Amino acid sequence: MKVNVKSDRNQGRPPRRRPEWIKVSAPSGETYEWLRGMMRSKSLHTVCEEARCPNMGECWGAGTATFLLMGDVCTRSCGFCDIATGRPEPLDWLEPERVARAVQAMDLRHAVITSVNRDERADGGAPIFAMVIQRIRELQSGCSVEVLIPDFKGSMESLKIVMDARPEILNHNVETVQRLFKEVQPQDRYEWAQATLTNAKSLDPDVLTKSGIMVGLGETMDEVKVVMEDLRSWDVDILTIGQYLQPTKEHLPIERYYTPEEFEEFERFGKDIGFKWVESGPLVRSSYHAEKQVRALSVVHRKLYGAETTNA
Repeated sequence: MKVNVKSDRNQGRPPRRRPEWIKVSAPSGETYEWLRGMMRSKSLHTVCEEARCPNMGECWGAGTATFLLMGDVCTRSCGFCDIATGRPEPLDWLEPERVARAVQAMDLRHAVITSVNRDERADGGAPIFAMVIQRIRELQSGCSVEVLIPDFKGSMESLKIVMDARPEILNHNVETVQRLFKEVQPQDRYEWAQATLTNAKSLDPDVLTKSGIMVGLGETMDEVKVVMEDLRSWDVDILTIGQYLQPTKEHLPIERYYTPEEFEEFERFGKDIGFKWVESGPLVRSSYHAEKQVRALSVVHRKLYGAETTNA
């Protein structure tokens, strides 16, 4: 069963008009149509579609997408997310093979893999992540893998299953400031995010860790900077910051739009406190420019491709 997320904050409030710097183009083009057809033929889901990502046209037009594992129904009901909440179907143990075959067909050099939450399982579905990483390595030599994982309720055992497969980037989004955490993602805990990111480094000191923040949900700039400082104290390497865009009128409302100059301020601050890479802008999402990040920063990827670029 799927259910919709609703927010009491929306009652009696007209939607905010989008500023001129937030422009989203409708996805189109031959590559986009080919990719959409391939995803349907392999019964695969993408977070690009399920979360209504504003960059889908750009990324799909370039032949890249973020694969969504373990179905399109989530066991959690976050107020910002358009993925349905409900009781998921049983895990499909053939899904890793289909994802890896799609990565091979797209001839990807960097694959981004995420999932819904599967809290009905003690392992959170961690073995599916490990299987996908391993199969991509077998079928698409030289392709680095980034996984955007759930928090597994802070479980070290579940995280270890993923980390033993040695992804190049381990991503878990903190999403918002600590004050708004329970309203924005009521089944999550800030401490679980901390455990996920810090434990990933303890399990594999060479992994690049990454996290993301949405702004526009009612936080202050100072609160965002506190979260950024927390993430650096957890030894997170890569940070993404983007504007929250309300998927439907039933989701949390946009409290305000940040200006491009404010996103530039976040980027400067992030670099000043030691992040290796900061991607900050109105339409930035977690996997935006992901291949560029790993090629610039990953020791493993640098050995494979000799990449020496930075975003300085």
